Amino acid sequence: MDLTEEIYKLMSFMPDDEKYGLTSQIKRCSVSIASNIAEGAGRNSKKEFRNFLSIAKQMAQQRNLKLNYF
Repeated sequence: MDLTEEIYKLMSFMPDDEKYGLTSQIKRCSVSIASNIAEGAGRNSKKEFRNFLSIAKQMAQQRNLKLNYF
């Protein structure tokens, strides 16, 4: 969650016209990463857990791509 909190702090410095654009998408990706890891950890099998980790990794890649626009 520390990284998500840092992303939210960083995004607060972005221009208002980005509030509902890239900034919002970056925030959602950051929350999704932690959420997928937590959900996967609560599953009953390693296969399901790996699936959720894969989704979290994809979200991290997506977030990093969007951060490169700034």
